[in-house]
Amino acid sequence: MSTDIAGALAARQASGEKPMSTHVYQCPVRWSDMDVYGVVNNVSFLRLLEEARVDFIWRLGAEQGDAFFAGGSVVVRHAIEYKRPLVHRHEPVAIHMWVSDIRAAAVTIEYEVRDAENLCALASTTMAPFNYEGRYPRTMTDAESTFFERFFNPRRAIP
Repeated sequence: MSTDIAGALAARQASGEKPMSTHVYQCPVRWSDMDVYGVVNNVSFLRLLEEARVDFIWRLGAEQGDAFFAGGSVVVRHAIEYKRPLVHRHEPVAIHMWVSDIRAAAVTIEYEVRDAENLCALASTTMAPFNYEGRYPRTMTDAESTFFERFFNPRRAIP
């Protein structure tokens, strides 16, 4: 995280300002997400995280889609640590998300995937702003940084 953002966030927390938010997405687990062993496949897990991440970024911006996707972005890193098998169920799984790192040209989103009280996986995704038209990386806008700051918590899902 840039020192300017880190300092501003630390000052807000020291002043007693409300702690940052966590977004929870209730994600359906589809029959097709399972593999031949009867558990959610590792590729399907990435799709569940993508569905949650799109809900987080797209729906929570000031206007639909303007939080990060309107300017363009790409995934540059995924990490998943599986804790227990996830199987098909009629109730959705809760995917808890927060932002652990904000830089001028990257943001890291952390996840906890929970099946009721059971922790199924911890994950992390780093995304970078990208100009699709010009085909080059870009820096985040002030509006994008401000959006992600609302969900900042330095805790890493995968230590």
